Amino acid sequence: MFWARIDNRLVHGQVIESWIPFTGAKILVVANDELANDILQQEIMSLAIPQDVEPHFVAVEDLSRFVSERKSDLDDLDILVLFASCQDAKRAFDRGLAFHRLNVGNLHYGPGKKQLCAHVAVSAEDESCLHFFSLRGVALDFRCIPTVPIQVRPTW
Repeated sequence: MFWARIDNRLVHGQVIESWIPFTGAKILVVANDELANDILQQEIMSLAIPQDVEPHFVAVEDLSRFVSERKSDLDDLDILVLFASCQDAKRAFDRGLAFHRLNVGNLHYGPGKKQLCAHVAVSAEDESCLHFFSLRGVALDFRCIPTVPIQVRPTW
C-alpha cells in the first residue's frame, strides 16, 4: 500500500505502532528538507523505526524520483510517506508524486488557525492547500490512527 500522511510530528508512536502495521510499509520516507540534511536527527529518529522497515529521509523536491526509482506502480508499493505540512505534500504532488488519498493526521493549533477537529488546526494557507488536493480528486482522510473513523469531511 502507498500511503501519504501529513503529521507535523513526523516519526512518533502513532506512526510506529499504528500506521506502519496498517499500511504494511516496508519503506518509511520522511519527506522533509531540513531532516534530509541533518544526519544526527535522522539517526535519532531511525532508532524508533522497526528494523524490518527501511527509513529514508528525502528532500521534498527529490521525493517523486525517489519513489519512482523503487517501483512504477504505486498501488503495489508498501511505502509510508510522512510530510510535516500540507505545503510539503503539495510541493511533492506538483513535482510528480501521484497519490489518490492524503491522510491528515496532525497539525498543531496556533495563532490564526482554525480548529477542524481535535488533531487538526488549519491556517488560511492550509485550507487553500487542502482545497487544491480536493479539486484534483485526492481524498482527504482526517484521522490520527487507522482504527478510528474519518473525523472531518469538509467541503472546500
